[in-house]
Amino acid sequence: MPVMWLIFLILLLPFLVFVLFFQVAAFSFTKLGLSLQGAVLLFSLSLIGGVINIPVSRRRFLVEEERLFPFPFPFLFYYPPRVREQVIAINLGGAVIPVLFSLYLLGRTPFWPTLVAAAIVTAVAKALARPVPGVGISLPAFIPPLVAAAAAVLLARDNAAPVAYIAGVWGTLIGADLLNLHRVRELGAHVLSIGGAGVFDGIFLVGVVAALLA
Repeated sequence: MPVMWLIFLILLLPFLVFVLFFQVAAFSFTKLGLSLQGAVLLFSLSLIGGVINIPVSRRRFLVEEERLFPFPFPFLFYYPPRVREQVIAINLGGAVIPVLFSLYLLGRTPFWPTLVAAAIVTAVAKALARPVPGVGISLPAFIPPLVAAAAAVLLARDNAAPVAYIAGVWGTLIGADLLNLHRVRELGAHVLSIGGAGVFDGIFLVGVVAALLA
């Protein structure tokens, strides 16, 4: 019997983690001025949009590969270089919706403190971001939201939560993703999706955590 309960708890754990994350995200959104219904709607749209990637760029490039030629007549064999296509896309739930929501909040926050806070997060994200072949852009998860929250509290204490959200979203998007687009070929991926993990992507998470901390 204890074994059955243990298996049940292990199977239930992902659901409990998701529910906890949903509660945290909803609470964070209510701090940004949304009603509970609005917070649920925003989270639901982000969750659904997480499966939608919008292609914004395609490019083809040649891949030179070292090949073994049969001995003793290597000159009789010719292998043309491979042509690969790389697609850069932006995820609806993990990038587009957070950006649109941050633009909505921008009309309710002081412009210059928000801009300075976003610039600070951008600089930190750019310094810490590293391209990982086969994975994407790697960035320490909790440093950008901590920086965004601290900058928001220092620069706009009365509007700390929305300023932190905007700075976290835009700083991560620009510093970690957009300023590293020139290095996407190093990643060796056919598709690079900005915000591709949906509600579990860095852009979405940084905004939520930053607003919560602030």
